[in-house]
Amino acid sequence: MIQAKQDLLAALGEAIQELSPGAALAPAFESPKQASHGDYAITVAMQLARPLKKNPRELAEALVAALQRRPAFQTWVEALEIAGPGFINLRLKPAAKQAVVAEVLSAGPAFGDQPANGRHVMVEFVSANPTGPLHVGHARQAALGDAICSLFQTQGAQVTREFYYNDAGVQIATLANSTQMRLKGVKPGDADWPEAAYNGDYIQDIADAFLRKETVKADDREFTASGDVEDLEGIRQFAVAYLRHEQDLDLQAFGLKFDNYFLESSVYAGGQLEKAVERIVASGKTYEDGGALWFKSTDYGDDKDRVMRKSDGGYTYFVPDVAYHVNKFERGYTKCINIQGTDHHGTIARVRGGLQAQNLGIPQGFPDYVLHKMVTVMKGGEEVKISKRAGSYVTLRDLIDWTSRDAVRFFLISRKADTEFTFDVDLALKQNDENPVFYVQYAHARISSIIRNWGGDEATLTAADLSLLSAPTEAALMLKLADYPRVLSAAAEGLAPHDIAFYLRDLAAAFHSYYAAERVLDQAPALTQARIALLAATRQVLRNALGVLGVSAPEAMSRDIATQDQPSA
Repeated sequence: MIQAKQDLLAALGEAIQELSPGAALAPAFESPKQASHGDYAITVAMQLARPLKKNPRELAEALVAALQRRPAFQTWVEALEIAGPGFINLRLKPAAKQAVVAEVLSAGPAFGDQPANGRHVMVEFVSANPTGPLHVGHARQAALGDAICSLFQTQGAQVTREFYYNDAGVQIATLANSTQMRLKGVKPGDADWPEAAYNGDYIQDIADAFLRKETVKADDREFTASGDVEDLEGIRQFAVAYLRHEQDLDLQAFGLKFDNYFLESSVYAGGQLEKAVERIVASGKTYEDGGALWFKSTDYGDDKDRVMRKSDGGYTYFVPDVAYHVNKFERGYTKCINIQGTDHHGTIARVRGGLQAQNLGIPQGFPDYVLHKMVTVMKGGEEVKISKRAGSYVTLRDLIDWTSRDAVRFFLISRKADTEFTFDVDLALKQNDENPVFYVQYAHARISSIIRNWGGDEATLTAADLSLLSAPTEAALMLKLADYPRVLSAAAEGLAPHDIAFYLRDLAAAFHSYYAAERVLDQAPALTQARIALLAATRQVLRNALGVLGVSAPEAMSRDIATQDQPSA
């Protein structure tokens, strides 16, 4: 069906040019509002009516005539019907829909993927400073970022997952001081405990490990503790390495590995920050006032100009961001995406403006941003706000321990990033259709059980007589399978991994409806083989889409009963 759709779109493009030579209108099919209206809808006549100054229904009649002359429509289309003021409803021949089963079985794990295109994409996400455990906001970033990376990989891009963090600065100094206070026996609640100190139990864990002179190793560093409570610099380095190791464990539990870790300190040590500032000054986009250096960020859409260098000589926090993104561009990435919380919204204009002021040919709108809203955690009908380990917030590890990696990933991707999300721990533990990840995974497990009970050789499914797949629920399921490549492409283009979660639920629903309506086993051998082929294709697409989200596709589950809900013979 994928080939049929491509042929039909090409023929539609030819027909558009026949009616309106030179028209800058891409051929496209839409989904009818009601399935009974057809398989696809064509709205071209409505779009061309105004520029051509013609009645849309008359244009629709002319377009239908042009389409019917084309071989692709003669081969794949059963009927073209004009409705309303100029809509065209298209009904495919059964063979067009049935072809997708063979296409999926042939492509296997690569179904929906595009060939390598040489495009280099960087996605920077999580980017937590090593001052404490990863929290639920980082969890949402991890789920979104990893899924967006996978989406771009399906579209043929070479993707780099990058983690950026500050290994110096005020927060790291606070971490070192907090650990030193614990080493000296001062704890939260004591009179000498600093108000700004970190209170979580993890600080005591760091102090204990430091006294034991442990060696800690993270993906990007290794350090051995001296055990000297007065060695503040050693405490700082050990605490950073310890928490980077803890973050690595969290990310491993989440099933996520980064390709590169980038330290904020490197843009200072390498002189990259000063060079970035010099280029902005040379562009004429700065001025001095009150002893500070100001950036004319209003020239780039900001609501007011921003201080770059304070009167004490220190740089404000957006300046290292500019230098960091210059570094990304100089590494060859022309498509960069940052996954961050909505509290970073105010920095977008000034960072992009600072990059434009570099005069390095950096594209406008670079980098792209996906901003996510907060996550509220509910458990036992009440909001959970505090983790004993972290001291003030729920951690990524808490969510995984309370539910599962699959539940955390699926739930945190299941809504648009810019909407607030409530993570219901109790719902994530339910083993019924209310739990969306269970609902989708159960579809995969149920199909696997049916195929096991069938007991045939799956290699023979490529020879199945697909013309026997004529039931309405089979047609609906095949149309849903055929839509997967489009959904992948659109989700990547729109940075919208939640669309994959929506698609998975729709595909699972189409399967469950089909399985409730039609018997698969104990039919005539040829019909059983054809229906098993359809289920094998469905299982493959479920597995592919779950893989994009980093969610497993189980072969068996507790409610995995092959004959459950099957209609009577």
